[in-house]
Amino acid sequence: MRVGVGRLRDLPYFERWFVLGILIGLLAAAGSLSLYYGIRLVEDLLLKDLLGITIPHPVGEGGPLRFSFGAKFIFLPLVVGLGGAVSAVLTYTFAPEASGGGTDYSITSYHRRNGRIRARAVPVKLLASIFTIGSGGSGGREGPTSMLVSAMASNLINLLRLGSEDRRRALAVGIGAGIGTIFKSPIGGAVLAGELLYKRDIEPEVLFPAIVASAVGYSIYGAITGFQPIFGYYLAAFSPERLPLYALLGATTGGMAILYVRTMEFFTKRFRYLKTSNYFKPVIGGLAAGVAALAFPEVMGNGYGWVQLMMNGGLNVIPSYGLPILLILALIPFVKILATSMTVGSGGSGGDFAPGIVIGASTGAAVGELFHLLVPSLVPTIAPFVIIGMLSLFGAAAKAPLSVTLRVVEMTGGLQLLPGMMIAVAIAYLLSGRYTIYTSQVPTRRDSPVHAGEYNIPLLRTLKVGELSLRELKLNAQSSTEEARKAILQSGLFSLPVVDASDTFLGSVFLTDLPNTAEPVVKFIRSGVSYINPSSTAEDAMEVMVRSKSRWAAVVERGKLKGVVTLDDLLSAYDAKLKEIAQDSGR
Repeated sequence: MRVGVGRLRDLPYFERWFVLGILIGLLAAAGSLSLYYGIRLVEDLLLKDLLGITIPHPVGEGGPLRFSFGAKFIFLPLVVGLGGAVSAVLTYTFAPEASGGGTDYSITSYHRRNGRIRARAVPVKLLASIFTIGSGGSGGREGPTSMLVSAMASNLINLLRLGSEDRRRALAVGIGAGIGTIFKSPIGGAVLAGELLYKRDIEPEVLFPAIVASAVGYSIYGAITGFQPIFGYYLAAFSPERLPLYALLGATTGGMAILYVRTMEFFTKRFRYLKTSNYFKPVIGGLAAGVAALAFPEVMGNGYGWVQLMMNGGLNVIPSYGLPILLILALIPFVKILATSMTVGSGGSGGDFAPGIVIGASTGAAVGELFHLLVPSLVPTIAPFVIIGMLSLFGAAAKAPLSVTLRVVEMTGGLQLLPGMMIAVAIAYLLSGRYTIYTSQVPTRRDSPVHAGEYNIPLLRTLKVGELSLRELKLNAQSSTEEARKAILQSGLFSLPVVDASDTFLGSVFLTDLPNTAEPVVKFIRSGVSYINPSSTAEDAMEVMVRSKSRWAAVVERGKLKGVVTLDDLLSAYDAKLKEIAQDSGR
């Protein structure tokens, strides 16, 4: 079926977003493949061929699972600094928004820029990330991928001449589809599209198109790179006896998540206010990260190969320099935090998800190794602690426990670890509190400018009728029409409520209905007139006045008339409330 631009715009929601989801999925596959192979190419040129360094890669990316280096290894800081220099020239010359992680910028664009990202950011982010990560900088592919795909999706909507709402939605779908594609986690990526925008909420409207886009992107990407999960398949049986240990791990990773966030914030601010050219800052960060990698090569690149080695028990490959392996495992998370903060915080183009995975995995490895030494029969292997550690730390740091749980399950095949995962990530999420690696996240949908009109409560809705001063205006059913006319004219209104001897509300009498003859007013009562009660809002009162074409509304409780609220009363209360708000704002 051929769908033109005009026809696409007119399609119902699900049909339109099924088509758009497919298109965004194609973009996700293109962006992910370009970034993946670009990073491997630069890595081979700069690290393998130039310096003679072979770094491990996970089984889902073809390996090899080994680490080797030669005499030129000492020049690693210069190569990482070179990657930072290339990144700086590209970003600060052509698209400054492409510096740093990328995911946070996409989140900001969703909430603050109606989903707009300049088209020029796409090639700049791609090339800058390829050189930053491929040269050994401590960064991940997910941030660049999310920005690449979300930027392409945003500009696709512009090309199709659709509206700002569709552009925002497409941007969010692009974030999830890009990350779900390059990490072979389509379900987690789809949920991430809605969850990553908020600290404690989810955007339900993007889930359907994100599922479609992630499925398409993953299918194409997997057909070329293989469908095996990034870390292979973890098939060991689950042991419920270890649940208390996983809870302790969650408490540890919750604290490490705070440290990761605070350290990133610290160095990002320091580099922002550093009195030197922006072109030099990523170079400084790259040199520092390269120096850290000389002692701890595990911090180079995204580090997934080292995570695979920890899962497989290949700790003998990890350089220990004669020190206890437990000490090395305990130090890796801190050095990785520092190296990532220097690389990404300085403006280098790399993501923070993969580093978070490595920080969590090595924290889990250290905790698992400690438990293995203490109770080897209960903890014969550290693999489950590595998996749960990577999930719980970044699930807390990104404030995305659900989607990160799904992603780690897809990346490891470790479905049987779900009980331990959920306990650990819940504890880590709770302990990490308000700290998030993505500063552009807002707490809930209510706090996003995108939903300001949807969740904004009109001021009249905050005023309760029972809090207002009611007027004692009424007519007795036994009054004469002459008395009624006189009372209505004195009130300055055009009608009044009528009650019986026990103040039961009967209806209203309008001046235009009353004859000049003296008759009982009960004959001219209009029954069925709308009324309000003391718990009604001022907005309810306004609606009743409009409906009855009056400047007042009867306030009735349990059938009895309590008084009358007039339009003037509502306006006075409204003005008083505005002044109160203004005074509170000025304090």
